[in-house]
Amino acid sequence: MSNPPVASVPVPVPSIAPAAAGHKGMGSIPYSGGVTFRVWSMFADSVSVAGDFNGWSSMATPMARDAPGSNYWSVDVPGAGVGQAYKFVLPYAAKPGRNAYRMDPYARSIAPDGGGNMNAIVASTEVAYDGGAYSTPPWNEAVIYELHIPTFNADPLPAPPGTFDSAMVRLPELAQLGVNAIEVMPLGQFSGNAGTGYNPGYIFAVDPDFGGPDGLRTYVDATHSQGIAVILDVVYNHVNGLDMWQFDGWSIDGNLCPWCAGHANRYTNGGIYFFEDGRAHTPYSHARFDVGRSEVCQYLLDNVTRWLEDRFLDGLRFDSTVSIRNIQDEFDYYHLEQAVPEGIALLRGFNQHVQSTQPWKITIAEDLQSDGSITAPISAGGYGFNAQWDDNFCGKLRWAATAPTDNQRKIDDLAGSIAGMNGSNAFQSILYSENHDKDDPQQGGRLPAIIGNGVADSWFAKKQSTLAACVMLTTPGIPMLFMGQEFLEYRPFPNYGADPQPIDWGRKDTYNGIWTLYRDMIRLRRDWYNNTRGLRGRNVHVLPVFGDNVLVYHRWDQGGPGDDVVVVCNFANQRYGNYQIGMPRPGMWRVRFNSDSRFYDGYFDNWPSYDTDANGPALNGMPFSANVSLGAYTCLVLSQA
Repeated sequence: MSNPPVASVPVPVPSIAPAAAGHKGMGSIPYSGGVTFRVWSMFADSVSVAGDFNGWSSMATPMARDAPGSNYWSVDVPGAGVGQAYKFVLPYAAKPGRNAYRMDPYARSIAPDGGGNMNAIVASTEVAYDGGAYSTPPWNEAVIYELHIPTFNADPLPAPPGTFDSAMVRLPELAQLGVNAIEVMPLGQFSGNAGTGYNPGYIFAVDPDFGGPDGLRTYVDATHSQGIAVILDVVYNHVNGLDMWQFDGWSIDGNLCPWCAGHANRYTNGGIYFFEDGRAHTPYSHARFDVGRSEVCQYLLDNVTRWLEDRFLDGLRFDSTVSIRNIQDEFDYYHLEQAVPEGIALLRGFNQHVQSTQPWKITIAEDLQSDGSITAPISAGGYGFNAQWDDNFCGKLRWAATAPTDNQRKIDDLAGSIAGMNGSNAFQSILYSENHDKDDPQQGGRLPAIIGNGVADSWFAKKQSTLAACVMLTTPGIPMLFMGQEFLEYRPFPNYGADPQPIDWGRKDTYNGIWTLYRDMIRLRRDWYNNTRGLRGRNVHVLPVFGDNVLVYHRWDQGGPGDDVVVVCNFANQRYGNYQIGMPRPGMWRVRFNSDSRFYDGYFDNWPSYDTDANGPALNGMPFSANVSLGAYTCLVLSQA
């Protein structure tokens, strides 16, 4: 980012020593009649702030240390106000003549000035949302919907990207679908105009193309008004260094990353915000935050509190936590080279803070190592996350749905994964059959397109992808859909280089039956009709009936009518008039859902599946048994009145 223009008219230099600010906070903090500016610098010889309020003079507004020996610099600027652009100026004696204009690491808003420069903008202080009738849903009742603001609801490229305003238009449809939590992909400012948000440059900023911090506030309020929680992806494992790289000029030059032999860019000289040795390495860059410095840890914790306490979000999903707690092999994501104790302490500190201040809010780790310590309590030596993305379950589910032939589906592997989500482990997994990573072309793309060999609306594609979704929505764990999944969006994500095309909402009309299938299943998951409470319960028992590619499991909370649920999933191109399964209770069981219904698609078989009486002998480890009629690639949900 280039320096702002030099002031066109002379600005007098103050003749008195600067005074530290009288207001708390980091970055720019508006107050009545002015703005406080505060920044951390360990090695600058002096610090000042330049902006619209002083003609962009590098000398007119010097800052003072908060206290003798402090590395925090601040100043109150009467007359400065919201909407004005600014940068910090940090001369460094070891590099004579350097007078570096630097972006505020705490900038809440960043915008171009029309002259090729990007500047921090003084943003209004967030006003507390009063909540109204909204309350965060219990997480065992949550159904999450992952979306990307620029592509969730926008016209096709090269039209401008979607915004918070355009995303709000679709909120009623998400509420009708039954979604009660949204996971938003990262919002922080990043370099360039294309991307999915996982290369952040400034983690406090909300990209102005999306609507900036004011647009986010309006979006969160509107989402809450629909009874939907907002979870945000945050990226703390690396940043695109930008102005934070060698922020105040200091660095240890000459250090090389030991993990990057043979690479041209091996230098680990990022300055005060980043590790200056091999701990700087991530699979993405050498801009790994130096969480051995208390000031950097505070910077990241301040970001957590900004989203949860100032911007009123209901939870955070932490991107690649394994890249915070470990150094990873560059070519093998699952090979961990060396633990980073400072990163481990940081993650635990995040969770301790959230649990002590807002325990109803959720913290989710994207760790992808199947490591139970991630969700174990801190008191037991774990990290204390409420849940983690379950790639193990996803891999087994996607193989069950996409295997080339029925005899390759490995239903027993999927059954074992489900059986492990029981009791205290029941809701520690985020479950998905599609997401922004799995739908990447390198991961095979969208599930219907994989199954249909590019023909996402074939009978097999529709049947097998919806069957996978039914499993995801009826097992323990917290289910998550990826945007467009509910109407067979088939293009991989990202699908246009680094700049994904918007999802095609016209498909919602074309495949409204598939959308209705998802809606009906979500309603059962959330027990809308008071007859499937077990789908919100902690208990699961998987019946040993895998030989026919039939997966059967019993879900319950307290048990009894309206609570016990039996789910039957047929992963074979085989229809059964009478398939006998074990049942937990005697009496009549009602078919609450049949994914083969022609109501969902005119080409489905509409195989008749009837209510059944569990009057048979003990079977499959259950005290009773019943016969069910089961279509091909079909899910049935049964419960008692």
